[in-house]
Amino acid sequence: MTDPDRARVIGHGVAWMARWSLRLVLIAAGAILVWMLVARLWVAVFPVLLALVIATVLWPPVRWLRARGVNPGLAASIVLLAGLAVLGGFITLIAITIASGVPQIAESAGQAIQNLRDWMAGPPLNLADSELDRMIQQGVQQLQSSFGSIANSLITGVGTVTSGVVTGVLAIILAFLFVKDGPRFIPWLRGVVGERAGGHLAAVLDRIWETLGSFIRTQAVVSLIDAVFIGLGLVILGVPLAVPLAALTFLGGFVPIVGAFVAGALAVLVALVSNGLTAALIALGIVIGVQQLEGNVLQPILQSRSLRLHAAVVLLAVTVGGSVFGIAGAFLAVPVAAALAVVLRYIGEQIDDRSAEPGPPAEPGPSAKPGPPAEPGPSADPVP
Repeated sequence: MTDPDRARVIGHGVAWMARWSLRLVLIAAGAILVWMLVARLWVAVFPVLLALVIATVLWPPVRWLRARGVNPGLAASIVLLAGLAVLGGFITLIAITIASGVPQIAESAGQAIQNLRDWMAGPPLNLADSELDRMIQQGVQQLQSSFGSIANSLITGVGTVTSGVVTGVLAIILAFLFVKDGPRFIPWLRGVVGERAGGHLAAVLDRIWETLGSFIRTQAVVSLIDAVFIGLGLVILGVPLAVPLAALTFLGGFVPIVGAFVAGALAVLVALVSNGLTAALIALGIVIGVQQLEGNVLQPILQSRSLRLHAAVVLLAVTVGGSVFGIAGAFLAVPVAAALAVVLRYIGEQIDDRSAEPGPPAEPGPSAKPGPPAEPGPSADPVP
């Protein structure tokens, strides 16, 4: 009887693997369909996700006003207008500071161009003025021949900027609606899906909301550290416009990859035209050093702690999100990964609670007959 018993055990094992393989295939198919749907509707999904991020910033003061009897719509309007006013004042201050420093930069740029001409006219190049003029003329002709492609690039860039402005306006309007009517969402959801499933959804959504808030706070801290150290380096080098460049570095920190690159490039360019090549190289070293420390050490560590994600998961999420959805995907990759981790942790907690209860094992052994799984349910009604 040894062989039949062994065959029965192997058969049960193969059947168990087949059942779980089919379940995993169905889960993967569902995930792929959701991914394709998000990609197709990205023009609508991105403003919603961006509005949720903005709402996490607006909600604390709105909640404070509502707790003191202010109408929800009025509280949301006050906080939103105050936020836009602060952002507009910040941008205006940067613009005024930049405008005041433009004459100095223009004078330094003219002197830098003249020094470059003098250097090219001397050894080892020994280029005469006629040769320099000929090279400039060739550059102008090259630009003229490439005018069509440059114009197309500019038109594409204008279209991208216009689309970004529309997305930003839509995200602000949605954020206003979220902070105004957000507390009514959980009761409505419970009425739609039922109290049992609504309790689970309320608990998960509450945790995801806290996770988004942690992400924004962490990103603000990382951007502030970048701005302080890069701005301090520019001040030590005597680079003009150090304060607005530091402010642009702070704002650029919220836009992964491109924001840091543009802010760093501007800092190095200003240092080059105003303080010379040596100062520009030192500024480049400062920018690269700070950004490498922030991108490879500081940001993964802080985000992994605040979002309860491993640093490797953070890096992989940014890489995948940026490669699939570009800059927007890189910006939203970390909070989306954190939200998925919240869902998985909650499912794990429910599994632990159910497995601790007395009852039949989750997977029947060779001598037991498989039965329907027990319906999951929260051990206590979560409070939204």
